[in-house]
Formats: sequence, structure tokens, C-alpha cells
Amino acid sequence: MTTIYDIAKRTGYSPTTVSKAFNNYSDVREKTRQDIIRTAQEMGYVPNSHARTLTTKKSWTIGVLFIESTGVGIRHPFFSSVIESFKQVAVSKGYALMFISKDVGGKQSGYLENCRIRGVDGVVVFLSDYEDPYFQELLDSAIPTVILDFETPKSHTVCSNNMAGAILAVDHLASLGHRKIAHISGGVSTFPGSERERGYKASMKQLGLELPDSYIVPGPYYSLENGYSAMKGLLQLPDRPTAVFASGDLLALGAVMAAKDSGFSVPTDISVIGYDDIDLAKYVTPALTTIRQDTVLLGSQAADLLFSTIDKEHEGMEALQLPVELIVRDSCAPPRSVE
Repeated sequence: MTTIYDIAKRTGYSPTTVSKAFNNYSDVREKTRQDIIRTAQEMGYVPNSHARTLTTKKSWTIGVLFIESTGVGIRHPFFSSVIESFKQVAVSKGYALMFISKDVGGKQSGYLENCRIRGVDGVVVFLSDYEDPYFQELLDSAIPTVILDFETPKSHTVCSNNMAGAILAVDHLASLGHRKIAHISGGVSTFPGSERERGYKASMKQLGLELPDSYIVPGPYYSLENGYSAMKGLLQLPDRPTAVFASGDLLALGAVMAAKDSGFSVPTDISVIGYDDIDLAKYVTPALTTIRQDTVLLGSQAADLLFSTIDKEHEGMEALQLPVELIVRDSCAPPRSVE
């Protein structure tokens, strides 16, 4: 069985340095730590987690509180990409991830009790219902947390600049000559959805464009099916829009399908722009113009914030808002006639 002494002999570092590297001591250089970890993996070394916990006073486990209402779950390309980025940072620092629920041993107890039973060092949160009292209980505890796509002074938060992204989308459509721009909204019940709708309205007002109530249609759960039904409704309006900004790429893809099924050509008859830049966006026909969120940066920044708090290197709560980018592809074009 491989020991830290075997790793020390192979790498040329002292056993003390090897031990410190595994336990993330700050006085070990990153290059040294990576050399030691790589050698340990090559030699098949498995650290004793109980001894490690006693030494560092950590469980080396991060709770993942992930509940979203679309039914897609972690298969959703946005969430899976962010979680993967977070996981890569966690693993590089020696942590394991554990999904947290309200149930422990078949009995509903709450997120906080689950975290305490599991002894997690911190929690990364993806939720669709931030009013959940069980979540509020966790938020009021001393367990370090970082929340994605939300804002609260009680926790570190990381999100994209959703409002700026919506303004980018509407401004792009207007630059092509569109004046009748509708919005398939993710809904004001979610933080990103409300911010994107707010950005849409702000841009329409800034551009001096009319905004009929019928031009904002809900697309619950950011699903392809609801994007499809929302677009069907918009195409039946007496004064139908020439362009649509959808609050998510799946909504946008559903809208494109509805337009085609209704006998319209995208982008000749109606332009569609999405939000997220999921991988599928560049492979569909027409390739989807969209607003790109940097999912790798979202995950890594959330991880860095959480681990610095766990290690007591960070005081106070930080609200990070990351920039977004317009990705121009084939689903948008000038309207047939500029009014």
C-alpha cells in the first residue's frame, strides 16, 4: 500500500511537504502541490479521509443544493456546465461534492440538518425557489454558502449581468431595423428571468419602441415546449412582431420550431435571438444568435469564493456579476421592410 513516504521518495519532497500538499496548506507552492498530487495519482495513493479530517478540522466535502423546476435537472446544458466547472476547482483542492436534499434517511428534516449530518464544509446553491423556508434556514446558519443566479446580502452570489445581456439582444435586433420586438420571458419568479425582462423593457424604452402588453409572453421553466407555445401565440397576433428575444436558448429553439411549423421562415420572416449559448445553439438550422454566459467562469468564481471563505481568507459577502457576450449567427436578419 502506497504511503506519503513513498510519494516523498519518488518526488524528492519531504514527507511533511507531501502531507501539507494533501491538506492544502498555504505555504506549499501550487506547482509543488500539483507535482505531488499527480505523482500520488500515478502511484494509486488513497489518502485516509478520517485522519485528514482530524488533522485539518474539515470534512473535505462540499454540499450541492440543486433544485430547479424545469424537470430537466442537471441535464440542462447551462447547469451541467457550471457544476462541472465548479467540480474541477473543488477536485483540484481535494474536495468531494455531495448533493443535498431535505430528506435524511427517508425523513424530511431540511437542508440545514442534512448539511450538519453530512458535516459539509460549505454549500453551493442552485435553486428555483429562494423563498423556501428550509433554504432560508440554511442561509441564516454559519455554514459558508455561494449562490448562483441570485442576489442576497446573506451569502456570496455569482451571476451573469442578465439585464445587460437583454439590452445587448434588443439593441442588436434594433440595429438590424426591427421595431416590433417581442419577448418570451423566463418569468419574474426567477432572478435571471426578471432581470432579463427588465433589460428588455429598458432597452425598448430607451430606443423609443412601442411595447404592447401582448409582446411579453411567459415561457415557464425555460423549456423548449413553452417556447414553442409562446411563439405560436405571438404569431397569431394581429400586429405580429418581426423579431423575438427569448430568455433562454431552449425557449428560442422552441420558438424557431413553432415559426417553421406555422409556415414562417427564420430569419426571413421573423428573427429569433436566445440567451445562454448552449452547445446545441451553433448546430441547429439556422444557427442561433444568442447571448453567451461564461459558464466556466461562473463555476470557477463560485468555487474560489466558497473555498476562500471556508479557509477564512475572505471576510464579508461578495456579489459577483460577470459580463456576457453577443454571439451573432444565422437566426437574425433585417425585417422584410423597415417601418
